[in-house]
Amino acid sequence: MTQTQLYLISPLDVGGDFPQRLERALAAGARRHGDLVTAFQFRVKGVDSHEAARLAEPLQAICAAHDVAFIVNDSIALAKRLKADGVHLGQDDGSPKDARAELGREAQIGVTCHASRHLAMEAGEAGADYVAFGAFYPSTTKDVVKDRGGDAERPLPELLSWWTQLFEIPCVAIGGITPDNCKPLVEAGADFLAVSGAVWNGDEVAAIEAFARAMRG
Repeated sequence: MTQTQLYLISPLDVGGDFPQRLERALAAGARRHGDLVTAFQFRVKGVDSHEAARLAEPLQAICAAHDVAFIVNDSIALAKRLKADGVHLGQDDGSPKDARAELGREAQIGVTCHASRHLAMEAGEAGADYVAFGAFYPSTTKDVVKDRGGDAERPLPELLSWWTQLFEIPCVAIGGITPDNCKPLVEAGADFLAVSGAVWNGDEVAAIEAFARAMRG
């Protein structure tokens, strides 16, 4: 079984000293386990595409220097403008097929599937490169919504085990994940843990090191 890796999600404010914080976090991940952090999601709200591109530029360069995938949240158009490594789609952000047509064969396309097996299978059939389940724990970043798949609102780790046993497409666990509560998700077979507040709400280097200890021992 492949080792679980970290997928960092940006805070909504990525200005100021955030580029330096991202650099420190990625460097800490590299020091601890080389491949601990493998993706970063650029997630900003309420800014136009010009401002988003300005904010993204230094972050994209830092990710490239660390060989970390730079993924844009929600917007296929912004991902295309930035020549990002991929896009992460919510259920209302367009289809993986549309994203593939716009971004090309090499793009990494992820889809939020909440707690729904049905939505995850649909995403896989539509060409998603990974599916994201959550929120596993209470989260200020990700709202838990009742999805159109009709499954339970908050998934259990068994959902990850079910997915990894049946499908080759990687799965991401998201929502309120911390070094203290991540172990059941790792043990269930999550390919990636998507984390935001647990890293950015405090000392990012200490947080990365705590995740490394919890995930890899």
